[in-house]
Amino acid sequence: MTADSLVMGEQEMDYAFNENHVKFILELDQEDTVLYDHLRLNALYWGLTSLDILGQLQLQDLEKSKTFVKSCWNADGGFGGSPGHDSHLLFTLSAIQIYVLCQWPIEEIKLKVTDYIQSLIRPNGAVSGDSWGEEDTRFVYCAVSGLSLLGSLDELKDIDKTVEYIQSCSNFDGGYGSIPGAESHAGQIFCCVGALTILGRKDLIAKKELSEWLAERQLPCGGLNGRPEKKEDVQLTKIKY
Repeated sequence: MTADSLVMGEQEMDYAFNENHVKFILELDQEDTVLYDHLRLNALYWGLTSLDILGQLQLQDLEKSKTFVKSCWNADGGFGGSPGHDSHLLFTLSAIQIYVLCQWPIEEIKLKVTDYIQSLIRPNGAVSGDSWGEEDTRFVYCAVSGLSLLGSLDELKDIDKTVEYIQSCSNFDGGYGSIPGAESHAGQIFCCVGALTILGRKDLIAKKELSEWLAERQLPCGGLNGRPEKKEDVQLTKIKY
């Protein structure tokens, strides 16, 4: 077998792999199931992002997608996971990201969504995910990232308080937890590091300790866990064509 035939074989395999991905994503968009009805807006974002990475975003009916996104927009300015569902920051960020990804006019939602996000920011810098009050560093990231994408980051109530709250969730191992005193978790670390980066305060991150903690998340099998003493989150399987 020549080098050229090896390259051709890899290209054919990549095409088959991508084609199967695209087919799966497009069919998933048309499924009507209660299994993920509560996070349908998130699923749309994941699907659109995947299609964009694969260079096939044009295969999605973006007008249909926009109609759906708008149907999830509530009177309080936030977005729910599906039409008629309560607003939540997780879904609101997905809606903002979809607008940016699809290059829809962000001005259509900017003012109302900015007000909604602002309403969930607490005086101490913490952020609630919705009107029911649960606080989590994931929501801090959603608020900071959402305001940044909207072009409204300068309207953040108190950047110093937000940064102070994030740092109050840091631990001796260099990681970050969901709330002050909670154990470090890779998901929360992504959110806190992301928020600090957007806010221009990466200087506060304990880079050496955090790097060591993250490196230790790799297990002998090669997989990665989210926190100590846990199994890997993804298991490798052989792909059959």
